[in-house]
Amino acid sequence: MPLNPRRMFLRLFPVCLLSLAVFGLLLPLLASPQLPVIRFVRDPDPAPDFQLKDLEGKDLSLASAKGKVILLNFWATWCGPCRMEIPSLIELQNRYKDRLQIIGLADDDGPDAVKQVVDSEGINFPVAVVTDKIRIDYGGVFALPTAFIINTQGRIVQKHVGLFNPSLYETEVRALLDLPIAAKVETFEDTGEIFLKHADRATLLPGVNMAKLAPEQRQVALHKFNAEECPCGCKMTLAQCRIYDHGCTFSQNRTAAIVEEILAAGEKNKAEAPAATTTPAPSESPKP
Repeated sequence: MPLNPRRMFLRLFPVCLLSLAVFGLLLPLLASPQLPVIRFVRDPDPAPDFQLKDLEGKDLSLASAKGKVILLNFWATWCGPCRMEIPSLIELQNRYKDRLQIIGLADDDGPDAVKQVVDSEGINFPVAVVTDKIRIDYGGVFALPTAFIINTQGRIVQKHVGLFNPSLYETEVRALLDLPIAAKVETFEDTGEIFLKHADRATLLPGVNMAKLAPEQRQVALHKFNAEECPCGCKMTLAQCRIYDHGCTFSQNRTAAIVEEILAAGEKNKAEAPAATTTPAPSESPKP
């Protein structure tokens, strides 16, 4: 079930503001002379398709862009960072119009405000108002802007949350189109960064300190994190909530409590274990 609209807004709004600061920190790194690295999912899952009407009343789906790289952009008219990246997305669509399709999914109450922004900004890619089902299919989308990069086979290879350097998007698009790039490409396993359903693969979770746990205790903790629902009301497991909402104090406190419980159980088992006894060596039989 989707989050309460007011609760979702309270989560999204701080991320929109903080993404400006994050962008400022990332920019010097991306501009450094060292060869940058882009990362794609090793075995990507298919992107969930949808059937919508864009603001012009035309059918809109991922299938209509089959064979192209797709940049699926979740945004909102009230989100400052979302508005800031619109010009760079327009330029990117112009530059690779034959092999790239940007699709905007606006997280607004209705199409009127969205259409006003689309017209005033001169957006040159299709835009529709997102539905709850699409938001859930793509893992909740708890922050804006969020962009999913989809390869020519229709599979999600990367997800970006917050405002990013436009050159990063272009480098990823060029790499997926087999065009020359000045970057190194690495692959990674999705452990919940892209889809919630893969959170059970994670061995580390944001804000969860498992350094004191033995390997077998760590596995017990991870199992509990993926089995127990977060008490914040998000309808996600503790592991999923830690991945998608780093600021949730409910999941942070509960995972910390589970770690302490496992540590305490381990100490109790040690104290209750019977002391090891030394068996005396058998005496030698007298020789006849």
